[in-house]
Amino acid sequence: MNEIICPHCKKAFTIDENDYAKLIAQVRTAEFDKEIHDKLQAETDKQKATYDLDKKETEIQHRAEISEKEKQIEKLKAEIDKFENEKKLAVNQALAEKESEISSLKAQLTTAESEKEIAVSQAVKVKDDELTRKDREIIELKSSLSNKETEKKLAVTQIEQKKDSEIASKNAEIQTLSSTIELKESEHRSKEQTLKANYEEQLKMKDEQIEKYKDFKQRLSTKMVGETLEQHCSIQFNQYRMTAFPNAYFEKDNDSSSGSKGDFIYKDFSDDGTEFISIMFEMKNEADTTATKHKNEDFFKELDKDRNEKKCEYAVLVSMLEADNELYNNGIVDVSYRYPKMYVIRPQFFIPLITLLKNAALNSLEYKKQLYIVQNQQADLTTFESNIETFKNSFLYTYENATKKHKEAIDGIDKAIAQLTKIKEALQTSDKHLNAANNKLESDLTIKRLTKNADSVYDKLIEIRNDNK
Repeated sequence: MNEIICPHCKKAFTIDENDYAKLIAQVRTAEFDKEIHDKLQAETDKQKATYDLDKKETEIQHRAEISEKEKQIEKLKAEIDKFENEKKLAVNQALAEKESEISSLKAQLTTAESEKEIAVSQAVKVKDDELTRKDREIIELKSSLSNKETEKKLAVTQIEQKKDSEIASKNAEIQTLSSTIELKESEHRSKEQTLKANYEEQLKMKDEQIEKYKDFKQRLSTKMVGETLEQHCSIQFNQYRMTAFPNAYFEKDNDSSSGSKGDFIYKDFSDDGTEFISIMFEMKNEADTTATKHKNEDFFKELDKDRNEKKCEYAVLVSMLEADNELYNNGIVDVSYRYPKMYVIRPQFFIPLITLLKNAALNSLEYKKQLYIVQNQQADLTTFESNIETFKNSFLYTYENATKKHKEAIDGIDKAIAQLTKIKEALQTSDKHLNAANNKLESDLTIKRLTKNADSVYDKLIEIRNDNK
Protein backbone atom coordinates (compact mmCIF):
# COMPACT_ATOMS: atom_id res chain seq x y z
CA MET A 1 0.00 0.00 0.00
CA ASN A 2 1.17 3.52 -0.87
CA GLU A 3 0.23 6.67 0.98
CA ILE A 4 -0.68 9.64 -1.22
CA ILE A 5 -1.14 13.24 -0.04
CA CYS A 6 -3.67 15.30 -1.97
CA PRO A 7 -2.03 18.58 -3.15
CA HIS A 8 -5.34 20.51 -2.73
CA CYS A 9 -6.83 19.36 0.59
CA LYS A 10 -3.53 18.09 2.06
CA LYS A 11 -5.23 14.88 3.21
CA ALA A 12 -3.43 11.52 3.10
CA PHE A 13 -5.04 8.43 1.66
CA THR A 14 -3.72 5.00 0.68
CA ILE A 15 -4.04 3.10 -2.59
CA ASP A 16 -2.92 -0.38 -3.61
CA GLU A 17 -0.37 -1.14 -6.33
CA ASN A 18 -2.95 -1.63 -9.09
CA ASP A 19 -4.59 1.75 -8.36
CA TYR A 20 -1.13 3.34 -8.16
CA ALA A 21 -0.16 1.86 -11.55
CA LYS A 22 -3.44 3.07 -13.08
CA LEU A 23 -2.85 6.54 -11.63
CA ILE A 24 0.71 6.64 -13.03
CA ALA A 25 -0.58 5.43 -16.40
CA GLN A 26 -3.23 8.16 -16.41
CA VAL A 27 -0.65 10.82 -15.60
CA ARG A 28 1.75 9.48 -18.22
CA THR A 29 -1.03 9.22 -20.81
CA ALA A 30 -2.23 12.75 -20.05
CA GLU A 31 1.31 14.12 -20.31
CA PHE A 32 1.88 12.17 -23.51
CA ASP A 33 -1.44 13.37 -25.00
CA LYS A 34 -0.56 16.93 -24.04
CA GLU A 35 2.89 16.54 -25.61
CA ILE A 36 1.37 15.06 -28.77
CA HIS A 37 -1.27 17.82 -28.87
CA ASP A 38 1.42 20.51 -28.46
CA LYS A 39 3.58 18.97 -31.18
CA LEU A 40 0.56 18.58 -33.47
CA GLN A 41 -0.54 22.16 -32.78
CA ALA A 42 2.99 23.47 -33.44
CA GLU A 43 3.22 21.47 -36.65
CA THR A 44 -0.28 22.61 -37.69
CA ASP A 45 0.59 26.26 -36.97
CA LYS A 46 3.82 25.85 -38.93
CA GLN A 47 2.00 24.26 -41.88
CA LYS A 48 -0.73 26.90 -41.74
CA ALA A 49 1.83 29.72 -41.61
CA THR A 50 3.65 28.18 -44.57
CA TYR A 51 0.36 27.78 -46.45
CA ASP A 52 -0.73 31.38 -45.63
CA LEU A 53 2.69 32.67 -46.66
CA ASP A 54 2.58 30.74 -49.95
CA LYS A 55 -1.02 31.90 -50.54
CA LYS A 56 -0.10 35.53 -49.75
CA GLU A 57 2.93 35.39 -52.03
CA THR A 58 0.79 33.83 -54.78
CA GLU A 59 -1.88 36.50 -54.35
CA ILE A 60 0.73 39.25 -54.42
CA GLN A 61 2.25 37.77 -57.54
CA HIS A 62 -1.21 37.36 -59.09
CA ARG A 63 -2.12 40.96 -58.26
CA ALA A 64 1.17 42.17 -59.71
CA GLU A 65 0.48 40.22 -62.92
CA ILE A 66 -3.10 41.59 -63.12
CA SER A 67 -1.79 45.13 -62.49
CA GLU A 68 0.79 44.64 -65.23
CA LYS A 69 -1.89 43.38 -67.63
CA GLU A 70 -4.16 46.32 -66.75
CA LYS A 71 -1.28 48.68 -67.47
CA GLN A 72 -0.78 46.97 -70.82
CA ILE A 73 -4.53 47.27 -71.59
CA GLU A 74 -4.49 50.97 -70.62
CA LYS A 75 -1.46 51.45 -72.82
CA LEU A 76 -3.23 49.72 -75.72
CA LYS A 77 -6.35 51.83 -75.16
CA ALA A 78 -4.21 54.97 -75.21
CA GLU A 79 -2.58 53.80 -78.42
CA ILE A 80 -6.04 53.07 -79.92
CA ASP A 81 -7.30 56.55 -78.91
CA LYS A 82 -4.17 58.06 -80.36
CA PHE A 83 -4.68 56.04 -83.51
CA GLU A 84 -8.35 57.19 -83.73
CA ASN A 85 -7.26 60.79 -83.37
CA GLU A 86 -4.62 60.33 -86.03
CA LYS A 87 -7.25 58.64 -88.25
CA LYS A 88 -9.71 61.53 -87.82
CA LEU A 89 -6.93 64.02 -88.39
CA ALA A 90 -5.83 62.22 -91.54
CA VAL A 91 -9.43 61.96 -92.83
CA ASN A 92 -10.05 65.64 -92.08
CA GLN A 93 -6.78 66.54 -93.73
CA ALA A 94 -7.65 64.42 -96.78
CA LEU A 95 -11.13 65.93 -96.91
CA ALA A 96 -9.62 69.40 -96.62
CA GLU A 97 -7.21 68.64 -99.43
CA LYS A 98 -10.03 67.26 -101.60
CA GLU A 99 -12.24 70.29 -100.78
CA SER A 100 -9.36 72.55 -101.66
CA GLU A 101 -8.82 70.66 -104.88
CA ILE A 102 -12.60 70.77 -105.66
CA SER A 103 -12.64 74.49 -104.93
CA SER A 104 -9.66 74.92 -107.22
CA LEU A 105 -11.39 72.91 -109.93
CA LYS A 106 -14.60 74.88 -109.45
CA ALA A 107 -12.62 78.09 -109.72
CA GLN A 108 -10.97 76.79 -112.83
CA LEU A 109 -14.39 75.76 -114.17
CA THR A 110 -15.82 79.16 -113.32
CA THR A 111 -12.89 80.80 -115.01
CA ALA A 112 -13.37 78.53 -118.01
CA GLU A 113 -17.07 79.34 -118.15
CA SER A 114 -16.24 83.00 -117.94
CA GLU A 115 -13.64 82.66 -120.59
CA LYS A 116 -16.14 80.64 -122.65
CA GLU A 117 -18.79 83.31 -122.31
CA ILE A 118 -16.29 86.00 -123.13
CA ALA A 119 -15.03 83.97 -126.05
CA VAL A 120 -18.62 83.37 -127.26
CA SER A 121 -19.49 87.02 -126.83
CA GLN A 122 -16.31 88.20 -128.49
CA ALA A 123 -16.22 85.59 -131.27
CA VAL A 124 -19.76 84.89 -132.36
CA LYS A 125 -18.48 84.20 -135.70
CA VAL A 126 -15.95 81.58 -134.60
CA LYS A 127 -16.08 78.47 -136.68
CA ASP A 128 -18.09 75.48 -135.50
CA ASP A 129 -14.96 73.38 -135.01
CA GLU A 130 -13.73 75.89 -132.45
CA LEU A 131 -17.04 75.68 -130.58
CA THR A 132 -16.77 71.91 -130.66
CA ARG A 133 -13.23 72.07 -129.24
CA LYS A 134 -14.39 74.27 -126.39
CA ASP A 135 -17.23 71.86 -125.65
CA ARG A 136 -14.76 68.96 -125.56
CA GLU A 137 -12.56 70.88 -123.13
CA ILE A 138 -15.56 71.49 -120.92
CA ILE A 139 -16.49 67.79 -121.05
CA GLU A 140 -12.91 66.81 -120.20
CA LEU A 141 -12.86 69.24 -117.29
CA LYS A 142 -16.14 67.83 -116.00
CA SER A 143 -14.78 64.28 -116.43
CA SER A 144 -11.56 65.23 -114.61
CA LEU A 145 -13.61 66.74 -111.79
CA SER A 146 -15.67 63.53 -111.55
CA ASN A 147 -12.47 61.43 -111.45
CA LYS A 148 -11.07 63.61 -108.67
CA GLU A 149 -14.25 63.06 -106.65
CA THR A 150 -13.99 59.28 -107.18
CA GLU A 151 -10.30 59.25 -106.15
CA LYS A 152 -11.15 61.24 -103.03
CA LYS A 153 -13.89 58.78 -102.04
CA LEU A 154 -11.54 55.80 -102.76
CA ALA A 155 -8.75 57.32 -100.63
CA VAL A 156 -11.16 57.95 -97.76
CA THR A 157 -12.45 54.35 -98.06
CA GLN A 158 -8.88 52.93 -98.02
CA ILE A 159 -7.95 55.00 -94.97
CA GLU A 160 -11.10 53.84 -93.15
CA GLN A 161 -10.40 50.18 -94.06
CA LYS A 162 -6.79 50.47 -92.83
CA LYS A 163 -7.93 52.04 -89.56
CA ASP A 164 -10.61 49.36 -89.12
CA SER A 165 -8.00 46.63 -89.73
CA GLU A 166 -5.65 48.15 -87.16
CA ILE A 167 -8.52 48.49 -84.66
CA ALA A 168 -9.45 44.82 -85.23
CA SER A 169 -5.79 43.85 -84.65
CA LYS A 170 -5.71 45.83 -81.40
CA ASN A 171 -8.97 44.23 -80.31
CA ALA A 172 -7.47 40.78 -81.03
CA GLU A 173 -4.44 41.65 -78.92
CA ILE A 174 -6.75 42.81 -76.11
CA GLN A 175 -8.70 39.55 -76.41
CA THR A 176 -5.42 37.57 -76.26
CA LEU A 177 -4.32 39.46 -73.15
CA SER A 178 -7.71 38.84 -71.56
CA SER A 179 -7.38 35.12 -72.33
CA THR A 180 -3.87 35.13 -70.82
CA ILE A 181 -5.17 36.82 -67.67
CA GLU A 182 -7.97 34.26 -67.39
CA LEU A 183 -5.42 31.44 -67.87
CA LYS A 184 -3.21 32.90 -65.12
CA GLU A 185 -6.20 33.13 -62.83
CA SER A 186 -7.08 29.51 -63.62
CA GLU A 187 -3.47 28.43 -62.92
CA HIS A 188 -3.55 30.39 -59.67
CA ARG A 189 -6.76 28.66 -58.61
CA SER A 190 -5.32 25.28 -59.60
CA LYS A 191 -2.11 26.00 -57.68
CA GLU A 192 -4.13 27.12 -54.67
CA GLN A 193 -6.18 23.92 -54.80
CA THR A 194 -2.98 21.85 -55.15
CA LEU A 195 -1.41 23.59 -52.13
CA LYS A 196 -4.59 23.00 -50.16
CA ALA A 197 -4.66 19.32 -51.17
CA ASN A 198 -0.96 18.91 -50.26
CA TYR A 199 -1.55 20.62 -46.94
CA GLU A 200 -4.46 18.32 -46.18
CA GLU A 201 -2.42 15.28 -47.24
CA GLN A 202 0.46 16.35 -44.98
CA LEU A 203 -1.96 16.81 -42.09
CA LYS A 204 -3.34 13.34 -42.76
CA MET A 205 0.20 11.89 -42.80
CA LYS A 206 1.00 13.70 -39.55
CA ASP A 207 -2.15 12.27 -37.98
CA GLU A 208 -1.13 8.77 -39.10
CA GLN A 209 2.38 9.26 -37.70
CA ILE A 210 0.94 10.48 -34.41
CA GLU A 211 -1.34 7.43 -34.22
CA LYS A 212 1.64 5.16 -34.96
CA TYR A 213 3.68 6.99 -32.34
CA LYS A 214 0.89 6.61 -29.80
CA ASP A 215 0.62 2.90 -30.56
CA PHE A 216 4.39 2.61 -30.40
CA LYS A 217 4.54 4.34 -27.02
CA GLN A 218 1.71 2.16 -25.73
CA ARG A 219 3.56 -0.96 -26.83
CA LEU A 220 6.72 0.32 -25.18
CA SER A 221 4.94 1.01 -21.91
CA THR A 222 3.79 -2.64 -21.79
CA LYS A 223 7.24 -3.86 -22.89
CA MET A 224 5.96 -4.90 -26.33
CA VAL A 225 3.10 -7.09 -25.09
CA GLY A 226 5.16 -8.95 -22.52
CA GLU A 227 8.29 -9.41 -24.68
CA THR A 228 11.71 -7.96 -24.04
CA LEU A 229 13.49 -5.93 -26.71
CA GLU A 230 15.79 -8.88 -27.43
CA GLN A 231 12.85 -11.24 -27.88
CA HIS A 232 11.13 -8.70 -30.12
CA CYS A 233 14.17 -8.39 -32.41
CA SER A 234 14.64 -12.16 -32.47
CA ILE A 235 10.99 -12.71 -33.46
CA GLN A 236 11.22 -10.00 -36.10
CA PHE A 237 14.30 -11.58 -37.65
CA ASN A 238 12.88 -15.12 -37.60
CA GLN A 239 9.77 -13.89 -39.39
CA TYR A 240 11.92 -12.88 -42.36
CA ARG A 241 14.72 -15.48 -42.01
CA MET A 242 13.60 -18.00 -44.67
CA THR A 243 12.55 -15.40 -47.23
CA ALA A 244 15.14 -12.66 -46.87
CA PHE A 245 18.04 -14.31 -44.98
CA PRO A 246 18.08 -18.06 -45.91
CA ASN A 247 21.85 -18.46 -45.41
CA ALA A 248 22.15 -16.20 -42.36
CA TYR A 249 23.42 -16.96 -38.84
CA PHE A 250 21.61 -15.02 -36.11
CA GLU A 251 22.19 -16.22 -32.54
CA LYS A 252 22.81 -14.81 -29.08
CA ASP A 253 26.40 -14.09 -28.14
CA ASN A 254 27.08 -16.52 -25.29
CA ASP A 255 30.87 -16.20 -25.27
CA SER A 256 31.85 -14.02 -22.30
CA SER A 257 35.41 -15.31 -21.96
CA SER A 258 36.77 -11.80 -22.62
CA GLY A 259 34.73 -10.37 -19.72
CA SER A 260 31.82 -8.96 -21.78
CA LYS A 261 29.59 -9.95 -24.66
CA GLY A 262 27.01 -8.49 -27.02
CA ASP A 263 23.40 -9.59 -27.36
CA PHE A 264 23.27 -11.04 -30.89
CA ILE A 265 25.70 -11.82 -33.70
CA TYR A 266 24.47 -11.77 -37.29
CA LYS A 267 26.47 -13.28 -40.14
CA ASP A 268 25.42 -13.98 -43.71
CA PHE A 269 26.98 -16.24 -46.31
CA SER A 270 26.83 -16.62 -50.07
CA ASP A 271 25.72 -19.85 -51.77
CA ASP A 272 29.32 -21.06 -51.89
CA GLY A 273 29.73 -20.51 -48.12
CA THR A 274 31.69 -17.25 -48.29
CA GLU A 275 30.98 -14.91 -45.38
CA PHE A 276 30.31 -11.42 -46.72
CA ILE A 277 28.89 -9.53 -43.70
CA SER A 278 28.87 -9.74 -39.89
CA ILE A 279 27.10 -7.51 -37.33
CA MET A 280 27.32 -7.30 -33.54
CA PHE A 281 23.94 -6.22 -32.04
CA GLU A 282 23.38 -4.70 -28.62
CA MET A 283 19.78 -4.10 -27.37
CA LYS A 284 19.10 -1.44 -24.71
CA ASN A 285 15.75 -0.60 -23.11
CA GLU A 286 14.50 0.89 -19.84
CA ALA A 287 11.15 1.56 -18.25
CA ASP A 288 9.62 5.04 -18.28
CA THR A 289 9.71 5.09 -14.46
CA THR A 290 13.44 4.34 -14.20
CA ALA A 291 15.04 6.95 -11.96
CA THR A 292 18.51 6.94 -13.56
CA LYS A 293 18.26 7.56 -17.31
CA HIS A 294 21.03 6.26 -19.55
CA LYS A 295 22.22 7.72 -22.83
CA ASN A 296 22.97 5.81 -26.01
CA GLU A 297 26.55 7.02 -26.16
CA ASP A 298 27.22 5.40 -22.76
CA PHE A 299 27.32 2.01 -24.52
CA PHE A 300 29.34 2.88 -27.66
CA LYS A 301 32.78 2.03 -26.24
CA GLU A 302 31.75 -1.38 -24.85
CA LEU A 303 29.89 -2.25 -28.08
CA ASP A 304 32.95 -1.39 -30.16
CA LYS A 305 35.11 -3.53 -27.88
CA ASP A 306 32.72 -6.52 -28.22
CA ARG A 307 32.63 -6.06 -31.99
CA ASN A 308 36.43 -6.11 -32.27
CA GLU A 309 36.82 -9.12 -29.96
CA LYS A 310 34.23 -11.13 -31.94
CA LYS A 311 35.73 -9.89 -35.23
CA CYS A 312 32.45 -8.45 -36.56
CA GLU A 313 32.45 -5.87 -39.34
CA TYR A 314 29.55 -3.69 -38.10
CA ALA A 315 28.21 -2.70 -34.67
CA VAL A 316 24.53 -1.77 -34.17
CA LEU A 317 22.86 -0.47 -31.00
CA VAL A 318 19.09 -1.16 -30.99
CA SER A 319 17.94 1.31 -28.38
CA MET A 320 14.80 2.62 -26.72
CA LEU A 321 16.85 5.08 -24.63
CA GLU A 322 16.45 8.86 -24.96
CA ALA A 323 12.87 8.53 -26.22
CA ASP A 324 12.54 12.31 -26.71
CA ASN A 325 15.74 12.73 -28.69
CA GLU A 326 14.75 13.66 -32.27
CA LEU A 327 18.16 12.57 -33.59
CA TYR A 328 17.42 8.93 -32.81
CA ASN A 329 13.67 9.13 -33.52
CA ASN A 330 14.10 10.26 -37.15
CA GLY A 331 15.71 7.08 -38.47
CA ILE A 332 19.05 5.30 -38.75
CA VAL A 333 21.86 7.27 -37.05
CA ASP A 334 25.44 6.78 -38.24
CA VAL A 335 27.90 7.33 -35.38
CA SER A 336 31.00 6.38 -37.38
CA TYR A 337 32.49 9.71 -36.36
CA ARG A 338 32.90 8.14 -32.87
CA TYR A 339 33.51 4.49 -33.71
CA PRO A 340 33.92 2.98 -37.19
CA LYS A 341 30.91 1.27 -38.83
CA MET A 342 28.60 1.81 -35.86
CA TYR A 343 24.87 2.66 -36.06
CA VAL A 344 22.08 3.46 -33.59
CA ILE A 345 18.47 2.55 -34.50
CA ARG A 346 15.00 2.21 -33.05
CA PRO A 347 13.44 -1.30 -33.15
CA GLN A 348 11.29 -0.46 -36.20
CA PHE A 349 14.48 -0.01 -38.25
CA PHE A 350 15.98 -3.37 -37.19
CA ILE A 351 15.08 -5.36 -40.33
CA PRO A 352 15.54 -2.40 -42.79
CA LEU A 353 19.09 -1.76 -41.53
CA ILE A 354 20.08 -5.45 -41.87
CA THR A 355 18.62 -5.45 -45.39
CA LEU A 356 20.52 -2.27 -46.37
CA LEU A 357 23.85 -3.52 -45.03
CA LYS A 358 23.32 -6.97 -46.58
CA ASN A 359 22.52 -5.53 -50.03
CA ALA A 360 25.53 -3.23 -49.85
CA ALA A 361 27.77 -6.17 -48.86
CA LEU A 362 26.31 -8.35 -51.65
CA ASN A 363 27.25 -5.68 -54.19
CA SER A 364 30.84 -5.84 -53.01
CA LEU A 365 30.91 -9.66 -52.60
CA GLU A 366 32.33 -10.27 -56.07
CA TYR A 367 35.06 -7.72 -55.39
CA LYS A 368 35.81 -9.43 -52.07
CA LYS A 369 36.10 -12.78 -53.85
CA GLN A 370 38.47 -11.29 -56.39
CA LEU A 371 40.41 -9.66 -53.55
CA TYR A 372 40.56 -13.03 -51.74
CA ILE A 373 41.91 -14.67 -54.91
CA VAL A 374 44.44 -11.88 -55.32
CA GLN A 375 45.43 -12.21 -51.64
CA ASN A 376 45.91 -15.97 -52.10
CA GLN A 377 47.93 -15.30 -55.22
CA GLN A 378 49.88 -12.72 -53.27
CA ALA A 379 50.48 -15.30 -50.50
CA ASP A 380 51.69 -17.82 -53.11
CA LEU A 381 53.88 -15.15 -54.63
CA THR A 382 55.22 -14.32 -51.16
CA THR A 383 56.05 -18.03 -50.58
CA PHE A 384 57.68 -18.19 -54.00
CA GLU A 385 59.68 -15.06 -53.26
CA SER A 386 60.64 -16.51 -49.86
CA ASN A 387 61.85 -19.72 -51.53
CA ILE A 388 63.81 -17.69 -54.06
CA GLU A 389 65.32 -15.64 -51.24
CA THR A 390 66.32 -18.82 -49.37
CA PHE A 391 67.89 -20.23 -52.53
CA LYS A 392 69.63 -16.94 -53.16
CA ASN A 393 71.04 -16.88 -49.62
CA SER A 394 72.23 -20.49 -49.90
CA PHE A 395 73.66 -19.91 -53.34
CA LEU A 396 75.28 -16.68 -52.18
CA TYR A 397 76.90 -18.47 -49.21
CA THR A 398 78.25 -21.22 -51.50
CA TYR A 399 79.28 -18.68 -54.11
CA GLU A 400 81.12 -16.58 -51.52
CA ASN A 401 82.99 -19.65 -50.24
CA ALA A 402 83.85 -20.70 -53.79
CA THR A 403 84.89 -17.14 -54.62
CA LYS A 404 87.05 -17.05 -51.50
CA LYS A 405 88.78 -20.32 -52.41
CA HIS A 406 89.14 -19.23 -56.00
CA LYS A 407 90.72 -15.99 -54.85
CA GLU A 408 93.08 -17.89 -52.55
CA ALA A 409 94.05 -20.14 -55.51
CA ILE A 410 94.58 -17.12 -57.75
CA ASP A 411 96.63 -15.46 -55.02
CA GLY A 412 98.71 -18.67 -54.74
CA ILE A 413 99.14 -18.74 -58.51
CA ASP A 414 100.10 -15.06 -58.46
CA LYS A 415 102.62 -15.78 -55.71
CA ALA A 416 103.98 -18.78 -57.67
CA ILE A 417 104.16 -16.66 -60.82
CA ALA A 418 106.00 -13.99 -58.88
CA GLN A 419 108.41 -16.62 -57.50
CA LEU A 420 108.90 -18.16 -60.95
CA THR A 421 109.43 -14.68 -62.35
CA LYS A 422 112.17 -14.10 -59.80
CA ILE A 423 113.69 -17.50 -60.64
CA LYS A 424 113.40 -16.67 -64.35
CA GLU A 425 115.11 -13.32 -63.78
CA ALA A 426 117.82 -15.06 -61.75
CA LEU A 427 118.31 -17.68 -64.50
CA GLN A 428 118.38 -14.95 -67.13
CA THR A 429 120.99 -13.06 -65.08
CA SER A 430 122.97 -16.28 -64.60
CA ASP A 431 122.77 -16.94 -68.34
CA LYS A 432 124.08 -13.47 -69.02
CA HIS A 433 126.93 -14.05 -66.65
CA LEU A 434 127.71 -17.42 -68.27
CA ASN A 435 127.65 -15.85 -71.71
CA ALA A 436 129.94 -13.11 -70.49
CA ALA A 437 132.24 -15.72 -68.94
CA ASN A 438 132.19 -17.71 -72.17
CA ASN A 439 132.94 -14.64 -74.21
CA LYS A 440 135.61 -13.71 -71.80
CA LEU A 441 136.99 -17.25 -72.00
CA GLU A 442 137.12 -17.13 -75.77
CA SER A 443 138.65 -13.73 -75.99
CA ASP A 444 140.91 -13.61 -72.99
CA LEU A 445 142.07 -17.23 -72.55
CA THR A 446 145.29 -17.13 -74.78
CA ILE A 447 148.89 -17.93 -74.01
CA LYS A 448 149.88 -14.46 -74.87
CA ARG A 449 147.39 -12.92 -72.46
CA LEU A 450 148.15 -15.50 -69.79
CA THR A 451 151.90 -15.00 -70.04
CA LYS A 452 151.77 -11.26 -70.25
CA ASN A 453 154.63 -9.88 -68.27
CA ALA A 454 155.78 -13.49 -67.66
CA ASP A 455 158.35 -14.08 -70.38
CA SER A 456 159.93 -17.16 -68.84
CA VAL A 457 156.50 -18.89 -68.63
CA TYR A 458 155.76 -17.89 -72.19
CA ASP A 459 159.07 -19.32 -73.40
CA LYS A 460 158.47 -22.54 -71.51
CA LEU A 461 154.97 -22.95 -73.00
CA ILE A 462 156.27 -22.34 -76.52
CA GLU A 463 158.89 -24.96 -75.96
CA ILE A 464 156.27 -27.45 -74.75
CA ARG A 465 154.08 -26.79 -77.74
CA ASN A 466 156.98 -27.31 -80.11
CA ASP A 467 157.95 -30.58 -78.44
CA ASN A 468 154.40 -31.82 -78.86
CA LYS A 469 154.59 -31.21 -82.52
